[in-house]
Amino acid sequence: MAPKKNYFTCALLLFFLIGSCSVFQCPAASIQQAPDYAPLKKQIEEFVAQRPGNSYGIYFQDLGSGKSFGINENNPMTAASTVKMPFSLYLSTLVAEKKISWDTRFTYQQFTDYEGGNGVLRYYAKEGDRYSVRALNTLSLTISDNIAFRMLARSLGRENFVNFMKGLGGKTVYPGGRNLTTARDMGLYVQQILDFARRRPVEGNRLLDDLSHSIYHVGLPGLLPENIMVAHKEGDLDEGVADDAGVVFGSRPYILVVLSSGVKDLDEGFRDIARISKLAYDYQEKLHSSK
Repeated sequence: MAPKKNYFTCALLLFFLIGSCSVFQCPAASIQQAPDYAPLKKQIEEFVAQRPGNSYGIYFQDLGSGKSFGINENNPMTAASTVKMPFSLYLSTLVAEKKISWDTRFTYQQFTDYEGGNGVLRYYAKEGDRYSVRALNTLSLTISDNIAFRMLARSLGRENFVNFMKGLGGKTVYPGGRNLTTARDMGLYVQQILDFARRRPVEGNRLLDDLSHSIYHVGLPGLLPENIMVAHKEGDLDEGVADDAGVVFGSRPYILVVLSSGVKDLDEGFRDIARISKLAYDYQEKLHSSK
């Protein structure tokens, strides 16, 4: 385990030394030599065309140049558990600003907090049990615990979280109370996490570390070399939703978001996400080796 942890630290250090300003905020990215991503976009378009029953929202951003492209990137899609990633950024921001502590404890209320699906608290939490913010956040990210997320959202205020995402620049944020997002918005949240990690390395690196050590590691990192760190959050619903969003710390780091619906088999849906991710990874590695 230690070598992987060391690689993660080195990957983050290299990323911060290179620098990567947000294309949504920093015009300096445009003065770097921008690669041509038309061939990669075409590869991905040809791949998703082979899945006529599925709907996709895809967003890609090269962190070195800021160059980006999307495929249906502004189409509203079900966020599923990927929403736990920007929520953790909101929570980490509150901790960094000393508005809350990781040691603060919230009380489990079964009527409002219980939800089936992913997680362990549904088996062990009893009415009145108290859990630290740190424990709840870790469970929410690493095993996608639904009860942990609901406890945090209730205690911190879902409306406050919605306003936070809108403040980051999110355009599709819980419209009509529905958990919808877009690939472009989710890509923006990933970029904001990286920006946060540079400004607040203690809280930011903790967030990236949790995102890099989820038990669900079959989407974006599914076909990549094991030594490549991927900070990401997967999400799925039995109704045919398979999503993944994150940052790949390869030789040329990049953000990739793949949201999909209409998926008949979730395992196959995540294998398709892994295939799209491998197309992006191979393209980036080829660009790096050709420099």
